[in-house]
Amino acid sequence: MERSLNPTRNVAVDAYRGFVMLLMMAEVLQLSRLAEAFPASAVIGFLAYHQTHVDWAGCSLHDLIQPGFSFLVGVALPYSVARRQAEGRTVGPLFGHALWRSVVLIALGIFLRSMHSRQTNFTFEDTLTQIGLGYPILFLLAFRSVRTQWTALGLVLTGYWLAWVLYPVPGPGLDYQAVGVPADWTHHYTGLAAHWNKNSNLGQAFDVWFLNVLPRESPFVANGGGYLTLSFIPTLATMILGLIAGGWLRGAAPAIPLRRLIVAGVAGLALGGLLHVTGICPVVKRIWTPSWTLFSGGWCFLLLAAFCWVIETRGYRKWAFPLVVIGLNSIAAYLIAHMFEDFIATSFQIHVGQGIFAVFGASLAAFIRGVVVLSVYWLMLFWMYRRKIFLRI
Repeated sequence: MERSLNPTRNVAVDAYRGFVMLLMMAEVLQLSRLAEAFPASAVIGFLAYHQTHVDWAGCSLHDLIQPGFSFLVGVALPYSVARRQAEGRTVGPLFGHALWRSVVLIALGIFLRSMHSRQTNFTFEDTLTQIGLGYPILFLLAFRSVRTQWTALGLVLTGYWLAWVLYPVPGPGLDYQAVGVPADWTHHYTGLAAHWNKNSNLGQAFDVWFLNVLPRESPFVANGGGYLTLSFIPTLATMILGLIAGGWLRGAAPAIPLRRLIVAGVAGLALGGLLHVTGICPVVKRIWTPSWTLFSGGWCFLLLAAFCWVIETRGYRKWAFPLVVIGLNSIAAYLIAHMFEDFIATSFQIHVGQGIFAVFGASLAAFIRGVVVLSVYWLMLFWMYRRKIFLRI
């Protein structure tokens, strides 16, 4: 825990991080239920779509939460390394801290996924564990040239793509329902893209082996959402993209390298989309395909450019204060959102009344509950902000 705040930090980065965390915390609004209650509202339907993950290929705003968080880990690293080196710390101790941070992130991810289990739920596909698994490598790359970072990015994505292509596609006799794929699943690929079908791929085979080495309540067969441990490898690539962006921002300060950020963003969208439409590699967030890394990374570059332009270049900062409050305490926000939802909602029902959330009718009850809980989340973070309490690992 730290009780100080660097006044020279890039506010746009904090605001972007706050925006990403707000999207995550806002899941409590349950807009999909609101859309079911008001099916005629195109606006609510649009918002509900962007608060849910797409079934397989494609992208919604909600799908950009994890890439955004991972990307921003990379963006922040050049600043963190420079600050610690200015304090006189050498590479060895810094790397030791990076390893410690990795272990803590992995442990936190497993802890949060085990909260409602009878025993430790060893799973490694969530945001914190995915970042933790790749963080030591990212840290070492922070001391290398930009050319080396780009080379590492290319090797990671190309090598990962090739490994999946070389893994054989299962025969027609595979019982997809037995591995958690619904009978009416309409997202099966053919040809080269079939290597990225749900729960019949290299990552699934790895998890059937790896996760069953660890103690479990029952043998692991498949992840219902298709999520994979090995996704930490292309997630590392997303963090490398952020590392490059952070190097650009720090190197150009106080100017903002908007052209570079925009060009990188457009290039990522174009290349990722091209790989998808040609069938070389589909854009699938759930298994973090290499094309998804490029496509989502493109959006991350563009969103970073937009926040930098509005806040740093144009100087419009006051509106971003609610986001900065969240962004400065992203780990705290993550923990609060995963640990306190039911406690907050239940406390209101106990002390105000069981029907408090249905005050405007049953159709709005879930939404009102979400608004109340989300407001308390922010007030908790604001309390920490006012007291300069910022959780750091």
